Amino acid sequence: MSHIHWYPGHIAKAQKQLKEKLNLVDVIIEVIDARIPYSSWYKTTAELCGAKPRLILMNKSDVSDPELNKIWANTISRKANCDILITNLSNKNDINIIISKIIKLSQDMLQKRAEKGMLPRPTRTMVIGMPNVGKSSTINRLVKKAKTKTGAKAGVTRQQQWVRINDKIELLDTPGIIPTVQDDQFQALKLACVNSIGENAYDSEYVACELLKILNKKYREVIEKYYGFNNNEEITIETIALKKGWILKGAQPDTKRTSQIILSTFREGKIGKFSLETPQEYELI
Repeated sequence: MSHIHWYPGHIAKAQKQLKEKLNLVDVIIEVIDARIPYSSWYKTTAELCGAKPRLILMNKSDVSDPELNKIWANTISRKANCDILITNLSNKNDINIIISKIIKLSQDMLQKRAEKGMLPRPTRTMVIGMPNVGKSSTINRLVKKAKTKTGAKAGVTRQQQWVRINDKIELLDTPGIIPTVQDDQFQALKLACVNSIGENAYDSEYVACELLKILNKKYREVIEKYYGFNNNEEITIETIALKKGWILKGAQPDTKRTSQIILSTFREGKIGKFSLETPQEYELI
């Protein structure tokens, strides 16, 4: 079995500085990926946040299984004991709901400041989450301008900076967080499937192969239709390559190219709307 390793230095530094930054903010916004809610959910956030209000955004709901989105949202909200929103950043209404939630969650803090005779100030918030779950894209939509660097590569946001959402909210962007050791390789695999782990940390053919196994089990009919297979045909990297005509010299299937296409089309939602895990698989229901 291929092993996935990933923990770049800038992420380690960001995690070390997280507790210091938490002292500067009033509300924590945690972003997770709706396709892998459990694997992209940072389990120790509650310990780091302490008593600070937290809002979880289950992002990328437009490319995840709609039937599982609500089930996951209810499950994580109960386990994390905090509010959670199912978000799709192409929906303008979602941004307005997030802003309203931040303001609502900060009311107790603002009231305590007023009681102490302190001057009013904007609510200070922080966005955290694993790489490529949509932190910078969330901030860009909130401020309505691309003030933070975004990109498709994992861990692209490296510098922390304050951004102004409106006269009531200021937001501190932080780099993605990932545990120092991925003890659970199946969770690490799913992080790789959604591009939340740097490409240098894994073999694309291995990840694509394992992704196909998951999709074969959970969404067989959908991938049959997408790739043009019958229900008695085996769907593998090799058979997809042959079906699509992605061939090397000697009539050998181009497994490297095929693997990269499988991963990119999955990540872009072109194959279908998929969730790679259920609460039952982690005994959360």
